Amino acid sequence: MTIETVPFEAETVLNWQTLTEALEAGHRLPRAEVADSFLYRGADTLLNRAAWIDGLGQLVKSANIFPGNGAHGLPSINGAVTLYADQTGVLEALVDFHLVTKWKTAGDSLLSAKKLARKDSRKILLVGAGTVAGTMIGAYSSIFAGAEFSVWGRNPVSTRAFAQSHGITAVTDLEAAVQGADIICTATMSKEPLIKGKWLQPGQHLDLIGAYRPDMREVDDAAMARARLFVDSRATTVHHIGELMMPIASGAITEGHIAADFYDLSKGIFTRRSDDEITIAKNGGGAHLDLMTASYILQAWRAR
Repeated sequence: MTIETVPFEAETVLNWQTLTEALEAGHRLPRAEVADSFLYRGADTLLNRAAWIDGLGQLVKSANIFPGNGAHGLPSINGAVTLYADQTGVLEALVDFHLVTKWKTAGDSLLSAKKLARKDSRKILLVGAGTVAGTMIGAYSSIFAGAEFSVWGRNPVSTRAFAQSHGITAVTDLEAAVQGADIICTATMSKEPLIKGKWLQPGQHLDLIGAYRPDMREVDDAAMARARLFVDSRATTVHHIGELMMPIASGAITEGHIAADFYDLSKGIFTRRSDDEITIAKNGGGAHLDLMTASYILQAWRAR
């Protein structure tokens, strides 16, 4: 039995457009079964995610999230991805964890923006100056031709360095930057809202990526109440992530405010209704999306 190993270098054969198409196709298959477990030690998290999609296969992804690793010159997120054959359950491939995470995370929000953001969107604000923000530059650029990027971060020094390295503009006035953007992408580990609903303007789209724990959120109740809400998966977001749990608990929104998730794509309701509508998409990044992404990567690697 040969177990394939897919290295990070496989991204040379990947394409953002074909990834979003693979994610759409994956959601036309039978609904995924998913199981998540979280273990915490202070700010550190061990996340184990498993998914099974009939007709596609099974996946187990383990992720260690250690926010303090930067002080040691290490990535804050590490882990492993194992992919199993659909019909036999045999271990089929070991796919580079960082490759799957990078393409799944960005592809998830890119698919949302592809469906929800105005087609003429050009001004894109990145809130957070980390690895995910850097990936989103390439992802968004594949869909929104001529996109102009700006970035805001808590640390002005590292934010300026990020902006210089990516050839974009660093901003210090978050309120003004939000008000002037067509697309706002948040990729932080904030436990307090950074984006206020009173700042939002008609026609904007927000991709919320960063919050992944019950005690994390990036926008306030007013933002959630003003916008039409979408999630990648109701099952992995509504009762698991503070971005939704907190405004539901406060009464600012209800579960009924969520208009659609990716399993509604084929129904044609995961879409913007007007140019003036404000849309928010919460990226929860469930294991089923890892499975769809890892399967896409494996097939692209085999076809190289």
